Amino acid sequence: MSAATALDAKRLAMHAKRKRVNAIALTLSLAAMAFGLFWLLWILFETVRLGVGGLALATFTEMTPPPMAETGGLANAIFGSIVMVGLATLLGTPIGVLAGVYLAEYGQKTWLGSTVRFINDILLSAPSIVVGLFIYAVVVAKMKSFSGFAGILALALIVIPVVIRTTENMLSLIPNALREAAYALGTPKWKVILSVTLKSARAGVLTGILLALARISGETAPLLFTALSNQFWTSDLGAPMASLPVTIFKFAMSPYENWQKLAWAGVFIITIGVLLLNILARVLFKNKH
Repeated sequence: MSAATALDAKRLAMHAKRKRVNAIALTLSLAAMAFGLFWLLWILFETVRLGVGGLALATFTEMTPPPMAETGGLANAIFGSIVMVGLATLLGTPIGVLAGVYLAEYGQKTWLGSTVRFINDILLSAPSIVVGLFIYAVVVAKMKSFSGFAGILALALIVIPVVIRTTENMLSLIPNALREAAYALGTPKWKVILSVTLKSARAGVLTGILLALARISGETAPLLFTALSNQFWTSDLGAPMASLPVTIFKFAMSPYENWQKLAWAGVFIITIGVLLLNILARVLFKNKH
């Protein structure tokens, strides 16, 4: 056998081996994807099947009912969730965006930037119940009362690290050539950040805000230690306030059929809301490119 023939045989063997490895890797990847999709679709199916049955006009217009009541809804819980999630997002977003701008534009190689980045990574991975316990210790225990304000603070502390990380990452993707071109025209740095980098990264930053909003929409543990719950409608942030996640937790754990039905309706409402927010975030992120 000539050297050329031996070399061709070796190449064919290597090619066949690569094809086998590729087929195995592709099969495992598809199996993992199918496994994840199976559970996701099952969860969505059960949520729709059990949640739609509890939806009615009364679900959105009546207060949470007592056990064994014939009527009742989730109006106060829906209102409380909208208020606390909305105000927490409004409170945490400016802080997160400003901190993200500092890390990306000013603190890339400074000790303060490295420290803030390290602390933010810890907050980003910290369990939400830790945040709830912290606010309980510094706010609820001092005020000697659960309150919607404490719930807003807890949710805002979850929003901030998500927005910081997303803002920093999106600004870091902006080419330095854009900044240098603006500097060459004599533009001050604050205006470059505001009119060039932030404007170019606005879709990505907005995506981070929406993802943070989606995350806190279903948080239960922080609200159990801060806002607790309220069976009645209230807009007083200094008093306990109902929320969908806590109401779902309380109703789902009960033996009463009407409460369980409303719990599944609440799960359906939150799932659809979070799903729509994630779809919106994906669309915005796609449009960025």
